[in-house]
Amino acid sequence: MADEKKPADKAEATKKPVTKTAAAKKPAASKAAAEKPAAKKAPAKAPAKAPAKAPAKAPAKAPAKAAASKPAAAKKAPAKAPASKTADKPAAKKAADAKAEEATEKVSTLKMHHLRPAEGAHKRKFRIGRGEAGRRGKTAGRGTKGTGARYQVSERFEGGQTPIHMRIPKLRGFRAPFKIYYQVVNVSQIAELFPKGGKITKADLVEAGAVRKNQPVKVLGEGEISVKVNIVDAEKVSQSAKTKIEAAGGSVNEG
Repeated sequence: MADEKKPADKAEATKKPVTKTAAAKKPAASKAAAEKPAAKKAPAKAPAKAPAKAPAKAPAKAPAKAAASKPAAAKKAPAKAPASKTADKPAAKKAADAKAEEATEKVSTLKMHHLRPAEGAHKRKFRIGRGEAGRRGKTAGRGTKGTGARYQVSERFEGGQTPIHMRIPKLRGFRAPFKIYYQVVNVSQIAELFPKGGKITKADLVEAGAVRKNQPVKVLGEGEISVKVNIVDAEKVSQSAKTKIEAAGGSVNEG
């Protein structure tokens, strides 16, 4: 009996893994079955949406967009053109300003190596006395014999007479001994200082502050006078002053 049961047990044992494999295969089959409806749903949705959107929207929007795009493009084109011009102007101004600033910087930073003499200011040194061939040879422009041919003569040399720098006075405060220095008064000053007119002497002029004392006085004719005055002891009176004083009814007595 024991022997009979053993093979039966073996057969059962062998059968059990088969059931396991079958059970193991079932979830795979169920997964495949679950995937199939998902695959079926995808084609069902795609054709439903595609024909609904494509034929309805495409023909309706295409002409509208084309018609709207033409005037929009036509309107935007002129709007952009001036904008670009206005954008270019500040850029050009900035470039010009930058060039001007560079020029001013170059001028402002003046250095020693920038300095150049004026054209024609410096000439080549003329070499003289280098033989008889040239026009400056032999005597070298000095002529023959004499003072100038033997050594250089200064510009102040006057041929042996007393030169000018020795003839003029050298000390400060020099006054010519025989020159007369007059105290000058104009007829306009006399009219202001003596509005009532009358007899006028040197002492009166000194008191009024017109002249210095103990100095000769000379009356000049600058300005106008309408007051009758009598000049008594002035050393000198100019002709124009005399005519103006006499025209106003006055008189002149030169002392």
